[in-house]
Amino acid sequence: MVLFAIFLGRRVDATLRPQGEWIEVEGERLHYRTLGEGPPIVLVHGLGGNMRNFDYLPLAELARDFRLVLLDRPGSGHSPRSSDARAALGEQARVVAGFLRAMRFDRPPLLVGHSLGGAVSLAVALREPDAVAGLALIAPLTHDVPEPPPAFKALAIRKPRLRRALAYTTAMPASIARGQQVLTFVFAPEPPPRDFPVRGGGLLGLRPQAFYATSTDLTALEHQLAPQEARYGELRLPVHLLYGDGDRVLDWKVHGQALAAKVPQARLQVVPGAGHMLPVTQPQLTAEFLRRAAGDAFCATVRS
Repeated sequence: MVLFAIFLGRRVDATLRPQGEWIEVEGERLHYRTLGEGPPIVLVHGLGGNMRNFDYLPLAELARDFRLVLLDRPGSGHSPRSSDARAALGEQARVVAGFLRAMRFDRPPLLVGHSLGGAVSLAVALREPDAVAGLALIAPLTHDVPEPPPAFKALAIRKPRLRRALAYTTAMPASIARGQQVLTFVFAPEPPPRDFPVRGGGLLGLRPQAFYATSTDLTALEHQLAPQEARYGELRLPVHLLYGDGDRVLDWKVHGQALAAKVPQARLQVVPGAGHMLPVTQPQLTAEFLRRAAGDAFCATVRS
């Protein structure tokens, strides 16, 4: 099983090769991709995802007006992670904030976060508010969740040794067997596109190191969000929220409506009949959302 996991992981890496460039930040080697010129927009993916999750967006169209930067978070996609300690929410925020500085943008960017990437983006804005012009949060995780959704419970492995042992033995066959079931849950009530394993980078999640990193991310969230929740009222920058009212991964009222209630300037848009994977299932609507958020963020930057 170990040999099978290693072999298949290498096949996936050979099929979905890195698309972008590399940069060293805070001791982490980060993989990122840049498109276009103009005001910067940095996109951060969610739990178990990677930058390819945003490839359904009309990137070429957006790149005519903005400089798009798609990032693989440490431990995700093609970015390795130096240690499990870097999975903590504050540590992820420190690395992303360091990445924003290292990119030497001519102005603070609009920071876009999907799902767990939303929690990370909020942590960045609270940690270094001057580093970000605004937040565009897509189905973001914003508040503490007592337990993970049913499809993610198999990832809640608290002991690192057991986590690594499973990553290189049973995790990959189990992921292959349950793959369609998990995708159906994550995308529900919308159907997952058939090309998501390749175009959306779904296959990258089958690798042993990806399972290990995703499980580490999930377990590291325990007791991390409550202190952050208490500080949301400190946010002064523009905040835009996009949620599907059918999201089965994160309830839009618990995470979207609750955040909007704590941040007076936040604007919440709820999409009827949509689920959690809005960048994939609602690409044009999401692109329009990003344009509105960018307009607010960069206008606010100019006014300040």
